[in-house]
Amino acid sequence: MAKKKFNLAVLASGKGTNFQALAEKIKSGYLKASIRILIVDKKNALVRKKAKKFKIRDVFIDPAKYKTRNSYDKQIKNILKKEKIDLIVLAGFMRILSSSFVRSFKYKIINVHPAILPAFKGTDSIKRTYDYGCKVAGVTVHYVDELIDHGPIIFQEAIKIPQNITLDILEKKIHKIEHRLLPLAVKLIIERKAKVKKRKVTFG
Repeated sequence: MAKKKFNLAVLASGKGTNFQALAEKIKSGYLKASIRILIVDKKNALVRKKAKKFKIRDVFIDPAKYKTRNSYDKQIKNILKKEKIDLIVLAGFMRILSSSFVRSFKYKIINVHPAILPAFKGTDSIKRTYDYGCKVAGVTVHYVDELIDHGPIIFQEAIKIPQNITLDILEKKIHKIEHRLLPLAVKLIIERKAKVKKRKVTFG
């Protein structure tokens, strides 16, 4: 019997550089998976152009058409179930998922966050790290739970912030780490090497 292909869904709101990193790793054979669908909450999100480049179906779900977060998330959930998605990747998705949605996909949603959690949760994390005068910045890839930027940590990587670095250069360094760590996390999950016990993620 042929081995079932691992199905990914990516949820994004912006430029889609992490989406592109995943798509390229799939194309190269590094990830034995398929991005079945890209879901966006912004009609003009640049990530949609990247999806077309890789011939990946994208769907815009307009938040303005839904009265509640739960009803919006239910629409996403219906699509994901139909596509038989094995893992959901949040790649710059600027919406908070409802608790019921997260519970439906326990340990099947991961997020990449441009800070060393639990510091600088939420938006504009790189700028807030920079403005605060931190000596280190970094990236966290984690499972998503019902709290914001809180779930079990898969990977973290820190870099020093040189004294005279600009915010723009720091952002580029952070994104470069994201583009390496996120595909690696997905690879380990595909290969069933990532194990979660309470807040600890181990590999083997």
